[in-house]
Amino acid sequence: MNGASESNNSSTGELVKQLSNQLSTLIRRELDLAKAELTEKGKAAGVGAGMFGGAGVVGLLALGALTAAVILLLDKGMEAWVAALIVAAIYGAIAGALALVGKDRVREATPPAEQTIETVKEDVQWAKSQAKSARR
Repeated sequence: MNGASESNNSSTGELVKQLSNQLSTLIRRELDLAKAELTEKGKAAGVGAGMFGGAGVVGLLALGALTAAVILLLDKGMEAWVAALIVAAIYGAIAGALALVGKDRVREATPPAEQTIETVKEDVQWAKSQAKSARR
């Protein structure tokens, strides 16, 4: 009877060891997946941030054109300031469009790692079921 008990203990021990090894491998793979997903999301956020930067530059140009329009309004008369105001409006429209597109790109990049979180939850459930079967 003692020999049968040792055989059961070694089998349970081996199962626990296998479960531990499999769980370690699974966690390493999940971490690699999370890294890859965060890298991808980071790149998308970088594009959105670049568009925000572009919107800032074009917005600054719009402010310069608007300033020129005000100066020309006070100095020369109607024709020159109308032209400068049209340029400022065009720059402003470009800045607004870039800002909206950049905002959408940044929003697409967050929240990160949704897929990885779900697969980790599934893996935890799998590990729990494996641990329960090993105890039987």
